Amino acid sequence: MLSDVPLDLPVRPVLPELVAALRGAGAGVLVAPPGTGKTTLAPLAVADEVPGRVLVAQPRRVAARAAARRMAALLGEPLGERIGYAVRGERRTGPRTRVEVVTTGLLVRRLHRDPELAGTGAVLLDECHERQLDADLALAFAVEARAALRPDLWLLAMSATPEADRFAALLGGGGAPAPIVRASSALHPVTRIWAPPPRPVAAPGAGPVDRGLLDHVAATVRRALRECDGDVLVFLPGAGEIGAVAGRLADLRDAVAVLPLHGRQRGADQDAALRPADRRRVVLATAVAESSLTVPGVRVVVDAGLSRVARMDLARGLGALVTVGVSRAAATQRAGRAGREAPGHVYRCWSAATHERLAAQPEPEIATADLTGFALELAAWGSPDGAGLALP
Repeated sequence: MLSDVPLDLPVRPVLPELVAALRGAGAGVLVAPPGTGKTTLAPLAVADEVPGRVLVAQPRRVAARAAARRMAALLGEPLGERIGYAVRGERRTGPRTRVEVVTTGLLVRRLHRDPELAGTGAVLLDECHERQLDADLALAFAVEARAALRPDLWLLAMSATPEADRFAALLGGGGAPAPIVRASSALHPVTRIWAPPPRPVAAPGAGPVDRGLLDHVAATVRRALRECDGDVLVFLPGAGEIGAVAGRLADLRDAVAVLPLHGRQRGADQDAALRPADRRRVVLATAVAESSLTVPGVRVVVDAGLSRVARMDLARGLGALVTVGVSRAAATQRAGRAGREAPGHVYRCWSAATHERLAAQPEPEIATADLTGFALELAAWGSPDGAGLALP
């Protein structure tokens, strides 16, 4: 399958090394920054080497659909032939499908139903560095299933950040760590522009985002359109903020396409934001566009500096979504979206001094979120306390 793709991306030179590592150890870690092609080319290389289907797990539905569509386009085929996908409520696969992209939650369901993953030759866990609860479970269950039932199953964890030693140790199953293969980045230079609000804004939390910050983000988008060429990708914490900023930019719609991109949209609306247009675009996105998606034409990123994460509200004993400041690692990934195709610019809506005080990495969900569902998943697997499982 890989031989059918003429596209030369930065990850391609290391694919023979990756395949050799998987052939020797049965498991491995691929470290490749966003934009290097790991999501689209690595599954095709693995599919050439194993019998059965290759499952690629993505943390988000929009990323699963986009990855499958990209691979199918590279092969010049419609979805449902050799490349397919399955997300909640939607599936496009066929009898010839060799690579199936699924969400991590769906992979967990399949492992519960069929721990042997009959008919599957390899499992690739993409964006495992994000440490979402379903991704942690999928990794732990797949490692145990391979050790107990399917020693022939290939397991590959793919990460956009260099901290891969922990995943290598877990995939090694208590013996020698799994091999780590690294691909270098070929991103173009991105110029940083510090653009803090002119007046203080309220700190993020469980309540709504300060309107003053949303006004400033909209003003920064207008500034970016004046000062730079190309499409603009704007990072906001949620769908509500996307709608608010879109309203503030409504007067630009005759000259610029203003498109939302978030997980609550219909698939067709999400796809529209991922296709090039005949005029400049402003894509207002949540963290779905941070690492596993490619938004074509982007030369400018405007980053509000916020993300929405799951937290356990100890006072109420319930889980909740709260707005927090972005980590430095996430800010770097967001900025890199402006340098995928050409030199770009990132407007950060905070100061350089504030940047130094940000957390280095985002907190994993297992440390902050409501773990009720997580505990039930462990119990259904037969390990209520998680003892002995390869949990990151």
